[in-house]
Amino acid sequence: MKKLAFILILLVTLLNNLNAQERWNKEKADAWYAKQDWITGANFIPSTAINQLEMWQEDSFDQETIDRELGYAQGIGFNTMRVYLHSLAYKADPKGFKNRVDTYLGLAAKHKIKTIFVIFDDVWDAKPEIGKQRAPKSGIHNSGWMQDPGYPASNEMANSTELKKYVQDIIRTFKDDDRVLFWDLYNEPGNSGKKTESLPLLKNVFAWAREINPSQPLSAGLWDWSFTELNAYQAQHSDIITYHDYENPEWHRRVIQLLKSHDRPMICTEYMARTRDNRFSNTLPMLAEYNIGAINWGLVNGKTNTIYAWDTPIESGEEPLEWFHDIFRKDGTPYRNDEVNLIKKLNAEYSK
Repeated sequence: MKKLAFILILLVTLLNNLNAQERWNKEKADAWYAKQDWITGANFIPSTAINQLEMWQEDSFDQETIDRELGYAQGIGFNTMRVYLHSLAYKADPKGFKNRVDTYLGLAAKHKIKTIFVIFDDVWDAKPEIGKQRAPKSGIHNSGWMQDPGYPASNEMANSTELKKYVQDIIRTFKDDDRVLFWDLYNEPGNSGKKTESLPLLKNVFAWAREINPSQPLSAGLWDWSFTELNAYQAQHSDIITYHDYENPEWHRRVIQLLKSHDRPMICTEYMARTRDNRFSNTLPMLAEYNIGAINWGLVNGKTNTIYAWDTPIESGEEPLEWFHDIFRKDGTPYRNDEVNLIKKLNAEYSK
């Protein structure tokens, strides 16, 4: 009997492990999306942080600013923030890091906001270092943002037990937490000239996350339509389709129509670059029309300097004639009242 019981337990374990490796089917993904309000919000980092490390390290974790600025988001009807984590902040202090993540989630929930957590990132500075972060460079977009795990770390550590432990500990800790909307496993894989060099880590982060089998969906956003191999893997392994688009509405509509062919719920996790004719006025209503989640880049103008365009620095630090990203000044004053009025209107109209 003991032997039979052992075999039954082993079979159940094996079946559970097999199930954990599977992408959600369409019915499960659709049912999840149907339970959500129309997902709208911003990529969030407090105005007092230049990058993910400054946001999450103990010495610079700024609860007061986070609370205040999430209040600005709540005030215009946003219900979701997309927030980048960082493996080095975890490595330096795993318990403290998870406690700070929990604190953040509590503040967000207070403002009726759910969170999309981003695990890895291939964009901007390739050499992240723990400790005090540098000051912003005047007038330069994201002058201190850090890749995670960086380069060549994203290649050399693609199979590392250290990164696996980080991914699985974080997801396991919050796998059934309804304050977490979904897991965005890898931001813009292949960026910074890496291209398919990022594929091994992309594959592993999906596998590591599937082993934990969280209640929330997994995804990795499409962003460069020339990356055929990466795009195929991301689309075929994501429970829901997420993507970035900073182009004009005509181009963006074509992208939507193509991605609709996957027949999955869709969320645009980065958009809104005013000087590229990607604005709230011409993009947000279109996303609402298609029932696509809408997460713009930037909430409050701060140390990330994202009011400046990617390729148009202003060395003097003067405010540009037109902001590139962001919605609010630090005191909560909107950059443009017509924009916040539109956001409020659409959020009220499309919320359940």
